[in-house]
Amino acid sequence: MIYCVVPEALAGELLEKLASRYAEDPSVTVIVDRRRSSRRERGAPAGGRRELRDRRRARVAGELPGLVCD
Repeated sequence: MIYCVVPEALAGELLEKLASRYAEDPSVTVIVDRRRSSRRERGAPAGGRRELRDRRRARVAGELPGLVCD
């Protein structure tokens, strides 16, 4: 699924044009972005389900063999 997101300020001039352009393609949906504010504002309450974790890969156990140099 591909979403073609049109800002609300430009919806009047672009929505119908884009909708007719992609009408034949079932994998594209044209939508209007109606969000009023960012959901990631500082100090905004989180959903309570956020989990902080270390995303780095764990190191390989053991030692690596030395390099052989000529």
